[in-house]
Formats: sequence, C-alpha cells, structure tokens
Amino acid sequence: MPTISQLMVPQPVKSGPDDSNVGAELTGKLDKEEVVKWLAKFYQRREIKAAATENGIDNYIYHQTYLSFRKFCLEIDKLPVDLHVTFSDIIAGACHLDSLLPYFIRHAKQVFPHLECLDDLKKISDLRLPANWYPEARALTRKIIFHSGPTNSGKTFHALERFFSSKSGVYCGPLKLLASEVYYKSNQRGVPCDLVTGEERNFASVNKTPSSHVSCTVEMVSVNTPYEVAVIDEIQMLKDPSRGWAWTRALLGIVAEEVHVCGEAAAIDVVKEIIVSASEEVELRRYKRLTELVIEDYSLGTLEKIRPGDCLVCFNKQDIFWSTRQIEAMGIECAVIYGSLPPGTKLAQAKKFNDPDHPCKVLVATDAIGMGLNLNIGRVIFNSLIKPTVNEKGEKEMDTITTSQALQIAGRAGRYGTQFSTGYVTTMKNEDLPTLKRLLSQHPEPITQVGLHPTAEQIELYAYHLPHANLSNLIDIFVNLSTVDDSLYFICNIDDFKFLADMIQHVPLPLRARYVFCCAPINRKIPFVCSMFLKFARQYSRNEVLSFDWLGRQIGLPFACPNTLLDLVHLESVFDVLDLYLWLSYRFQDLFPDASLVRDMQKELDCLIQAGVAQLTRLLINSETKVSSGTSQAVEAEETRPALFAKKTPYTPVDGRNAITSGNPLSSHGRIADRLLSEGLLTPKMLEELKKEWQFQKDCEKKSFEALNGIVDKSNSIKHSRNDTLNTRRLSRKRRT
Repeated sequence: MPTISQLMVPQPVKSGPDDSNVGAELTGKLDKEEVVKWLAKFYQRREIKAAATENGIDNYIYHQTYLSFRKFCLEIDKLPVDLHVTFSDIIAGACHLDSLLPYFIRHAKQVFPHLECLDDLKKISDLRLPANWYPEARALTRKIIFHSGPTNSGKTFHALERFFSSKSGVYCGPLKLLASEVYYKSNQRGVPCDLVTGEERNFASVNKTPSSHVSCTVEMVSVNTPYEVAVIDEIQMLKDPSRGWAWTRALLGIVAEEVHVCGEAAAIDVVKEIIVSASEEVELRRYKRLTELVIEDYSLGTLEKIRPGDCLVCFNKQDIFWSTRQIEAMGIECAVIYGSLPPGTKLAQAKKFNDPDHPCKVLVATDAIGMGLNLNIGRVIFNSLIKPTVNEKGEKEMDTITTSQALQIAGRAGRYGTQFSTGYVTTMKNEDLPTLKRLLSQHPEPITQVGLHPTAEQIELYAYHLPHANLSNLIDIFVNLSTVDDSLYFICNIDDFKFLADMIQHVPLPLRARYVFCCAPINRKIPFVCSMFLKFARQYSRNEVLSFDWLGRQIGLPFACPNTLLDLVHLESVFDVLDLYLWLSYRFQDLFPDASLVRDMQKELDCLIQAGVAQLTRLLINSETKVSSGTSQAVEAEETRPALFAKKTPYTPVDGRNAITSGNPLSSHGRIADRLLSEGLLTPKMLEELKKEWQFQKDCEKKSFEALNGIVDKSNSIKHSRNDTLNTRRLSRKRRT
C-alpha cells in the first residue's frame, strides 16, 4: 500500500491579489539566481530536514514542497512581504538561512492540506468500534437468535415462521429472488408485506401505504425503522470481500426486538464476537439436514449416463453451452441457469425443471443455484472443481472451490418434500472425485473477519478537509488512514467503486450524487453497460431528464428474439442497463422518471431472453457458423468488443426470417422446426433423422433427373451453357405435360 503522502496530490500555490509589491519597495528587487542558490543550500541542510520531519513532513512531501516552493519564489513577481524581506536579508548576510523554515512549512501545508488536519482525518476513519455507529439499535436490548445448519435443514423456515407471526418484521436476503419469494409467500399467507430491492419498491396495499412487514435485499434494509422481528439470511456472507459490509451493517444496526440470523456454523464464533462488542448475547439453535446426502463411488465419466433429476454444475459459460449442446444432441431437453440471466428467466427455467409433467428433466447451471432458487434436484454432478476467483488484490485466479461452496452446491440435491428423498453428488471426471469427497467431509473454516465499508457521510467529511481531492483519491486516503480491528474486521474490496469513480471523474457532479453513482451494482467487465453508465452520469450532470424515449434510442429499440449467442449475451447486458436505470430511478426520481415504462420493457426483454435460452442449441450453432468459429469466441465477444459499437448488435433476423446456414444440417430448419423444437414435439435427434431422409430423397430425385436427361457421363454432360438452358426448358415442358 502506498504511503499517505504518495496518495496526496500537490496543490498549486498562488500569490495574493495585492497590486503593489511592498517587499520590492522596502528592500529592492531580488536577484533570482541568488534565490536559487540559497534555496539549494536550504534544501540540503540536515537540520532543516530534521525540523521538517518533526512537523510531519516526510521525504516525499519534503521534496515535493521544495519543488513547489522554488517555483513559487522564482515565478511569482510579488512575493509576500515577510518572505521577500527574509530573502533579501539572507542574500545580504544579515539573516541566517534557517529563517526560511517557517515559510517553507507554511508552504508545505498549502501544497499538502492534509498536514493541517491529519488528526481529524484519522478520527473520521477510525473503524474500530462499528457497533457505536448505530445508537438506535444500541438503545434496545435486542434478542439475537442464530439458526445454524447446512442446506436443506429448515433453519430459514423456522426463522420465517417467527417473521410471519410477528406484528412487524423485516427479511434481509442476499438476492432479489429470495426477497421476492418471501414477499409473495408472506402475502399469500395473509401477512401484508412490501418488497424493497435496489431497483424497486412494491407495496402490498393498493393505496401504496407502507406495510408492517418488509422483504428486502440486505443492502436496502433500514437501520432507523423499528421492527419486532428481523431475519438476516445467509449470514456467512459477512466474509464476502465485496458485499460483506451489508451483513455487518444489518447485524449491528437493525432496530428490532428479535434478530434471527440464518447461516452456516462457520459464522457462529464471529457473530458472537460482534454481538459481544455491542453488549448483546446470542442464542444458538442448531439444525440437521432433513434428507440424506450420498457421495457416489463413481464419477459420471460421460454425459450419456445422465439421468432425470440430474444437475450438471459448471463454473463458466463455455462449459455450460458445450454441455447443453451435447445433452440436447442426445434428444434430452435441459434447463439452463447461470448468473447473468434475468431473474424471470431463471425462475422460468427452474419452473420447467421442477414441473413433473414437463419433458425437461436435466439442469445445467453454474453455482448460481447455490442460493435463491428452490430446485427439485436428485443428483448434483460437478463438471469441474476449479472456479475463477478474485483475490485480495482484485486479481483473477483459478482455484479449487472451497469447502463452503462445495457443501452449498452439493446440498441442493435431495430437497425436502420432493420425490428425491435422498440426494446424490458426484463428479464428471474420475480424478475430481477424491477431492470432492475430501471437501464434503470437512467443515467450513470458521470465519474470523467481517467486512466494513466507508459511508457517504465519512467521505463527505473527508471532502470537507480535502476539497481538491477527487472521490477515488478520497477513498484511497480513507483506507490508508483507517484504523480497523484486524482481529475482527476488514475493509471490503473497493476496486469496483474506484473504477466507476475514475470513469466519471471528468463529469461535474455533487459529491453525494457522485458517491451514489459509484455504488451502482454493475459488471465493469461489460463495455456496453459501462458506456451506458457514463451516459447516465453525463445526462444527470446536465440536469436533463433520462426519458423512456431517450433510453430507447441508446439501447437500440425495438428488440427481437436472439438469433445467435452474441445476440443473447448482448440482450443480457441490455437487461443489466435497464436494471441500472431502475436502480438510479429509485434514488433520483426526478431525472429518471420512467421507471414503470422501463420495468415493462424489462419484462418484454426477459421474455425474449427466455425464448433465446429455450433454443440455446440453435443459437450455439448459429454462433459457430455465422458469427465465430466457436462458442468461447461468441461468449467473449461481448466483453472484448469496443463499447461504442456494442449497441449495433443486430436484433432483427436476416430478411425477416431465422438465419439459415447450409454448412450445418441442424441450422437449415425454418420456423416450423423451431416451433416444434421449442414445444418439445421434436427433438434435435429426430430432426437429424428427418434431415437424412430429406437428403436421401433429394439425392434420389437428382438421380432421376439425370437419368431423364440422359446424363451419365460427366465428360459429355455439359458442352455449352446454351444447351443446358434448352435442356432445362425441355425438361420443364415434359414435367408440365
């Protein structure tokens, strides 16, 4: 980590607005060459360096101040009177060189303003007692109940039963899907409940009055509203390097008489420590898994052994697309779920897989199934145990999944209350099976640290003391000066925040608005989303309304069903842009006024993405034959192409029809075949057989045609183009006759 001095940007120092040069009138004009000579001697004196160190000026600041001070003395015609007179006395030998020290230190504090307020800055970034940030919660004697257990143990069920029976309550979930599920379940049970996520607020009552119960994503929970019962789900997310601060804030700040936390046993000790720091106690309730989970003795080896109820778990899109294509080539329909799909599409795919009357019996998914979806899975198959991760430095690494991840994913097999009373888990490759057995035989490592994040109020105080620093720089300085109890807390990864701050640094925005924009949850790896984020910020800075029509022009309305994999990936990024609009509209309603229209557009886009995922095999084949040489290039194209051209992806099919590519027999079918495939009346294998029969019939007709024209010897078959034309016309007349 760089030192605090290196994070500070030197500020230019200008002379005062005095019209007269009083110093020159008193002692005469200074000889600039003499000034340079004496300044060099001043800089080299050990006594001066020692005195500067006593005033908090390290070597870096000392050198930068000297450069600025020398420039100031040489370029400013009207120096301050006292400095001018001192220089004159030094040159005349009437004063010692060390007399410049007070002026040098004064200049240093102008160049580096933090020298004046360093103690105040350190007090602001003192994060050792976060429990004290929430006085309303500390005013209560809260009852904390920890529901601990593995997946499918009923821990969240018991916490929610208390939520439903309370006079008022709040549920905090990690995903919109979970918050939505509790919202619908609560209202179905006759307990009016509102839904609050980063993008919207849905009221249970028709007149839109707030209900006594709220289901929300954890970042959106209020730490000012009192409740009887609060439920914080997936409490082990306290350790998440990016979002952990939200669980820490909820655990310490929710104003509720009873706080029910649900999660892995690995979080018990750290939750107890946090609660002790708030002078509260924890009641522990342990749960066991309701169904048996069996690790099979053999790996799957080949996709031909896949059976109904199986879920193949992959950790990248390329593996998902390749596996889906191989499975459907065997005539088996499968559902597909991965992280970047819209919630509606995920739910539609889950519903299709869970429906016992639907022909889809196999699921191909990422670890997105680990939380947020109820799936009737009989067996979980790990395609691989290697997953891309981001280390503490923000660098991407490939590493074996953790015990916690393995247990979370494998535990989805054998859901209680379904036809699968026993869950099974295995791997695709033989060499991975011992590693999986080892992971599942262990307990997750106890969590020792939880996340914190600087608040908007803290950054505003920093900006007050350092008015010339930009937001990214303020964050760096805050982290550098922060004091954290390392035995219990860490500061969450702020790379994404800084990335957005740097992106909109040139856009004139108030600090609070800039902070809010930089908190937006977007994927910075997708150029199209980043370019739209920048456009939103620019439009907002000009105080211009971001209307539905304006948004439609930016994202390329109207849309059509995706025809290639690249189209599907881009539609997913457009969905993220609409999510971003809704997220900002929740915070800046005046300039993002068309949230309801955008939400309707998002529903239509969700349907198009659902249609694309339902015909994923066709998109893969079109991508290989039309767009790129392989699925990996198609997947990566959205991330690598320039953001300026992202919106030019074609949405309308060629010539108003589905793309037809003669190079591959599966890609030459038309709309009827597409419809039959999507409805499950025709499988890719049946289509392949029909193609062969059709080709055989076509070959027979060709032979008959050649025999009818007496074309046996190729060397005599074609002599002149004119004769060919005549023969063709003659044949046509014979057929008509």
